[in-house]
Parts: sequence; C-alpha cells; structure tokens
Amino acid sequence: MTSPAIHISDLHKSYEDTVALKGVNLTIQDGEFYGLLGPNGAGKTTTIHILTGLVLKNSGVTEIYGKDTVKDFRFTRSQIGIAHQELPIDWFFPIEKLLYFHAGYYGISKHKAKPRVEELLERLGLKDKRTSRLRQLSGGMKRRYQLAKSLVHDPKIIILDEPTAGVDVELRHELWDYLRELHKNGKTILLTTHYIEEAELLCERVGIIDRGQIIKEGSPKDLTKELGKAGINIHMTGWCEELNKALSSFSFTYDDNRLHVTVKEPEADMAKIIQILSHHHCHILNVSVEKSSLEDVFLHLTGKGIN
Repeated sequence: MTSPAIHISDLHKSYEDTVALKGVNLTIQDGEFYGLLGPNGAGKTTTIHILTGLVLKNSGVTEIYGKDTVKDFRFTRSQIGIAHQELPIDWFFPIEKLLYFHAGYYGISKHKAKPRVEELLERLGLKDKRTSRLRQLSGGMKRRYQLAKSLVHDPKIIILDEPTAGVDVELRHELWDYLRELHKNGKTILLTTHYIEEAELLCERVGIIDRGQIIKEGSPKDLTKELGKAGINIHMTGWCEELNKALSSFSFTYDDNRLHVTVKEPEADMAKIIQILSHHHCHILNVSVEKSSLEDVFLHLTGKGIN
C-alpha cells in the first residue's frame, strides 16, 4: 500500500468545555514503529480512540491507508488491532474462548481462527492459562492476553496504549522482544507509553504531544542530539587562565578541579578538549561522559514529567 498507514490532519476534539485536541497532525508510514509520548491528559488516548472509532472527532482528517475512518470504518477497523490500557471484556469466560469471540467480530470463523489462536497462546505464554477466566489472571497475564486479543485477526497496524504499565521487569523485556519481532515482520506499531526507556529502545520515531498538540517529532537519537544537554566531566589539576580563551568555543564551567563542558556530541568533542588541556600541561585524573536522554528532551519541551 502506497498511502501512509496512519494519517491525521488538523484533528480537533472537545468534551463540553474541555479541549482535548487542538489540531493534531501525524503521519505514520507503513511498517514504522512510532511512539506517542505525553503527560497525562495530553491527548494520546483521545487520538487513539478517534482512530479506532470509539470517540467521534469534532473536525479534521483521520485515515488508515488512505481510507477515512468514519466513511470506510469497516475497512479501517479491520486493519487495526488495539491493546487498551483497560480490559473492556467479559471477566467470566475462558481466555481461549474470548480470543475466538474477538476473531468472530472480524468475520473469522472458529475453524480459520484456530491456528492463529494456538500460535498466540503459545507465543505469549498463555497456553497453560487457556481455560482460565480473565478475572483469575495476574496483571502480567492480563497484559499478555490484551496483546493476543489485538493480534488475533492479524492486523497490519497494532496500537498499544501503555502495554507494559504495571508489569514486572522480566515480562516487560519479553514483550519488548515480541514487539521487535512483530515490527521486523512488517507490522506498523503505534505505542503510547509512560516509560521513556521503552520509547528510546523500540521506536524509530517519536512524537511528543502536550495540551492537545504534537509539539515535536523525530527519532530519539535526533531529538536528544538537537535538544538534549550532553556533557563531559573532567577531574583535573593545572588549570590556568589561558584555558578560558582556549576553550571559548565551548560552553563550560570550572570549579574545584572539575571541568564540565556542555556539548551535543561528547564523543566527537572529547579528543579536542583533552588535546587543549594537555597542551596547557594540565593533569587529567578522570573523564566521564554525561549523555542526555529522551526524558531530558521531554522535560525541556513540556516543562513537566511524563507522569
């Protein structure tokens, strides 16, 4: 398909007197792993709910592979699998039966769904829980079920709304490995998360949304390079006044035998800085690199923590 997997243009949504979205613009290409980051109430979940038909937009364009999500809702919803934060499901059925129910919503018979259901139960570690009711599962197993449910009809686009919230570290890493595998196999993935590390490790591109607008987009590497504050810390002796001029092309502070230089690319600038210090007969005791993170960028742009 030549059209983008997801295209959103000038999307607006208000709930009575509360403005949730103020003109969101977002394009995600087919096969891309995209992270949508924002503090609580920024508009992440509203955007997802409009894409999937759970919420009506006030105005704007929302398309899946070039098809309008309202006019061509049968097609667009068939292309998406979504794992919600919450579990809007019957708690009293066995999870295997629930997966067959969900496949049926997309017109897939039990016979045709069986290989896919068996594959997901096996791959997500749910095989031994197939006869368990949803209410009997641990939090981590419920997350596994949510992912299985989103994949049972083999969609091209997977939307994950806080998929690893509240799970232990081991399960989080297992889910990360599986998401990488899905992406490698050509799935388009839209991820919202409160774990900055998750976005840095998994996403090719991220968008930062705040107060109903996407305020910055780019790869995690490019954003940290552009807006982050990386630095080099050098414990040294032999400081002299001439160094103020020699280091004038850098932003630096020096206090109590410790030099801190703020740079965008520490690895590239370190050799030059050390050469300058050596030329002025300084004795270097220790060097450490301080790298900025996507979280630094987030704080810089929004002025608040992601939670």
